Amino acid sequence: MAFDPLTAILNIGGTLIDRLIPDKTAAAEAKAQLITMQVQGEFETMKGQLQVDQAEASNQSLFVAGWRPFVGWACGFAFVYVYIVEPMLQFLLVAFKVNFDVSKLPVFDIGNMMVVLMGMLGLGAMRSYDKTNGTGNGH
Repeated sequence: MAFDPLTAILNIGGTLIDRLIPDKTAAAEAKAQLITMQVQGEFETMKGQLQVDQAEASNQSLFVAGWRPFVGWACGFAFVYVYIVEPMLQFLLVAFKVNFDVSKLPVFDIGNMMVVLMGMLGLGAMRSYDKTNGTGNGH
């Protein structure tokens, strides 16, 4: 069962068609019309989101167009801290026998951040592929 309201309504519509239209051919045609309506609705939603994304990307204000780079840099800094800075800092503190409890260093939940970072890197790779192959806008 779908969780979005449109698909749930269309599923109910399909069930009603089965009950109200005994002719299987007519029922199949009615269901096809429902599916066409669903696809058109999803297409319009995606088209609207693309228009919003384009407006954001073309805006010169960092508060509008800068959130993606901000999230990328934040993830990058956290990645560098967790995998480079923190281990090196711990090593240096131990190597130079500095009396400091390394458990007091900040701890980042890298698991949650990695989901965001990997998603961004995946989308970035797809955009690079589009630009390389001339399949995306603005190539």
